[in-house]
Amino acid sequence: MNRGVRIAGLIAATSLLAGCGLFGDDEEVLEPMELAEFDESITIKRIWSDKLGGDSEFLRVALRPAGDGKRIYAASRDGRVSAYDPESGRRLWRSDVETELSAGPGAGEGHVIVMARDGYAISLDAATGAEQWRVDVEAESLSVPLVKDDTVIVQTIDNRLQALSVFDGRQRWSLERSMPALTVRHAAVPATVGNTVIAGFDSGRLVAAELDTGAVIWEAMLSPPKGRSDLDRLADIDGWLAVVGQDLYAAGYQGRVAAVASESGQILWSREISSYVGVSADWNSVYTTRDDGEVIALTRRNGAEVWRNGSLLRRELTRPVPFATTVVVGDLEGYTHFLSNIDGEFQARERFGKHAITSDPLVIANRLYVQSDGGGIAAYVIVDDRPRRSAPDIAEDEA
Repeated sequence: MNRGVRIAGLIAATSLLAGCGLFGDDEEVLEPMELAEFDESITIKRIWSDKLGGDSEFLRVALRPAGDGKRIYAASRDGRVSAYDPESGRRLWRSDVETELSAGPGAGEGHVIVMARDGYAISLDAATGAEQWRVDVEAESLSVPLVKDDTVIVQTIDNRLQALSVFDGRQRWSLERSMPALTVRHAAVPATVGNTVIAGFDSGRLVAAELDTGAVIWEAMLSPPKGRSDLDRLADIDGWLAVVGQDLYAAGYQGRVAAVASESGQILWSREISSYVGVSADWNSVYTTRDDGEVIALTRRNGAEVWRNGSLLRRELTRPVPFATTVVVGDLEGYTHFLSNIDGEFQARERFGKHAITSDPLVIANRLYVQSDGGGIAAYVIVDDRPRRSAPDIAEDEA
C-alpha cells in the first residue's frame, strides 16, 4: 500500500472516530463537569503574555512552547514563530514561515524546528529566526519534533519515525510500522535515553532504535488491541513519554500506563488506565489524565495509586505537568488548574482567556508557560506570599 493511500485511510478513520465520538453516541455524551469553588492555598501570578498569531481552536494540533535555556519559543497555527526572553517576555524575534503549522516547536543545538501541515519540516536559527532549511517529510506531523545532538527526530501520522540532519534536513534513516484501520488524532512524542530514541506507535507498540543508525534495539507491546470492532481495537500510544533515569513511562488509549526498562523494553509494571495525552513524571510519581478527564498519580516505583481527582471530568484536560509542589492541567475553557502533587487537592486556578488550552503547559525552572488555542502565550510564577519573619539586628544585639 503506498503512502498516499495510507494517509487517506488515516483521514477517513479519523473522521469515522469523530462521527462515532470517543465516549459513545451523541445522546449519551455528558456535559463537562462544572467547576466547584475552593479556597486557594497558593498564589499564582501572570508575569507576561503575548499574542502569537492566528488561533487553532478545534483543530487538535501539537503547538506548545519550548525552551533551550536561553529563550522561549512558540508558534501559531498560521505560521508565525516567535522567540521570547523568559524573564521579561520581550519578543526577541518573529518569523513567518508562510504555511500552516501542525506541530512544534522543538528546540536545541541552536535550531528551532516546526512541522507544517503540508508535510514539511522547517528549521530556523534559534538566535535570529532566519530559515535554515525546509524539507518534505511526506506527511503531516502531530508530534513535537525532538532535537538531539546533530539529529532531528520527527514522527508523522502515517506511522513513520524519521531522523534528519540538523544541519541541512537530509534524511538519515526512516522507520515505519503498520497502520491500524482506525486511530485517534493524537500522536506520541519520541523520547531519548542516551543514544537511544524511543517512540510509540498507533499499533500500541513501543519501539527503541539507535539514534545514529535507526537500527531497532527492541519492541514492546504496551497496549494490545482488544475487541472485535475497529473502534474497540483502538490502542494508540499518544502524547508524551516520560523518562527518569533509565526508566521510561508511557500511556495508551484503551490500554494501560506502564513503566518500561529503556535498555531492554521489559515492562516493569503496568496499570489499566486509558489515556491519549501521555504521562509526565517527577522523582516520586507518574501523572496522567484518563480519557474521561480524571487526573491520576501513581508511584514511580511500582505503579501503586497515590491519588486521583475526578472533579474535572469531560473538560478535555491536557497532560498533567509537575510544577513546584503542584501538578498543572489546562482545560477546554482556558483554565489552568493547580493540584497538590501530594494528594491531588485543588490549590489554585487561573484563566488565561476564553480559548481552550489543549497543548501541555511547559515548565522551565520556576516558570510555567501556557499556550492557548487562541494563539496566545503566558508565563506564570507561584508567589511566595507567606509573612516574612524580621531578622534580628545582630549589630544592635552585640552593642
